[in-house]
Amino acid sequence: MKMDKLYIIHLDEDTQLACHQDKTLLENLEAHKVEVHFHCREGFCGACRTKLLDGQVEYITDPLAYIDDDEILPCCCKAKSDLKIKLS
Repeated sequence: MKMDKLYIIHLDEDTQLACHQDKTLLENLEAHKVEVHFHCREGFCGACRTKLLDGQVEYITDPLAYIDDDEILPCCCKAKSDLKIKLS
């Protein structure tokens, strides 16, 4: 049986959430009842664009929406390390 790796998502100084490696970042945030603006869930629209302050993600689908070098699309990426993000 494969064990799911857990990473920590830091939203601010006081908020830390467990993040399952087998789910997208958006799915993990939703599981913790964190409100994230999104539309497509596939990297097309860019509505979930989020600042990545620290950490690494991997994309399960190449994003088609425009993002800056310091931004990620939670709908189509998974954590590869602990993350520090800033939600809009």
